[in-house]
Amino acid sequence: MNSKILDLLDIEYPIFQGAMAWIADADLAGAVSEAGGLGIIAGGNAPKEVVVAEIKKIKNITSKPFAVNIMLHSPFVEDIVDAVIEEGVKIVTTGAGNPSKYIERFHDAGIKVIPVVPSVALAKRMEKIGVDAIIAEGMEAGGHIGKLTTMPLVPQIVDAVQIPVIAAGGIGDGRGMAAAFMLGAEGVQIGTRFVVAKEANVHQNYKDMVIKARDIDAVVTAEHFGHAVRVLKNNLTRSFAKAEKEAFQTENPDLSIFDELGKGAMKNAVVDGDVKNGSVMAGQIAGMISKEETVKEIITSLMEESKAVVAEQAKRFNG
Repeated sequence: MNSKILDLLDIEYPIFQGAMAWIADADLAGAVSEAGGLGIIAGGNAPKEVVVAEIKKIKNITSKPFAVNIMLHSPFVEDIVDAVIEEGVKIVTTGAGNPSKYIERFHDAGIKVIPVVPSVALAKRMEKIGVDAIIAEGMEAGGHIGKLTTMPLVPQIVDAVQIPVIAAGGIGDGRGMAAAFMLGAEGVQIGTRFVVAKEANVHQNYKDMVIKARDIDAVVTAEHFGHAVRVLKNNLTRSFAKAEKEAFQTENPDLSIFDELGKGAMKNAVVDGDVKNGSVMAGQIAGMISKEETVKEIITSLMEESKAVVAEQAKRFNG
């Protein structure tokens, strides 16, 4: 396969593993990188010592390229920026903010910078400040989401910038991967399918809920108040829906309820296995996932399926 992203990052396959808080640790990221994709450690809101420990651990798992995702609204963001530079990380993805103040430091340290963006305007702004590639994420994705779906978002960003674009959101098999390439993407980022990877240190209750999910089970919480997040339906999503309904009916609603509902909810689901009251983040492709597989099996099937789909469509167009 020819892809600019392969040459840019020195990886074998144009497959990024999503930076999922509490999920994307060194074990999962290391397995993805070792299998030829780009494994990404999620910095989340973790302090420096935790992120450094994960970086050191992944170096013992694989010698291949990996990335660290930096959440720019993290209270420890300055420390995490220091950490990736000090530890010799070569690829950084960013989310929830503008990385412009760190670009020069990153590039001076030989670090490729790839932000996640939900719109054309932000993609153009990121290219202007000198990022190396863009992850265009549609609202089909699990976790925090924007307003546009992947199908219209990706080609518009591809047309608007000159740097490589990675498609994310709603991609879970070879068909989705092939479709992303048809839209002009140079690679894909996949989160939900890697949640159920055997190497993912996720509570079995969480994995089972993703595997059992139907097509309509991934819903959006706090869509109108707070930060919109896509998760699987449970008691927590019903509490969010009730809070939103009450907020609409109140002249001056107390919006702190949304922060309170979300506090610690991800850890409750991922670590403790409370999938009734915790936050079970998953994308709309959850209904397509039917089994737990190794990372290598996932990446192999993605590549084989996408190649088969492209070959079949080529036959169709060639008559």
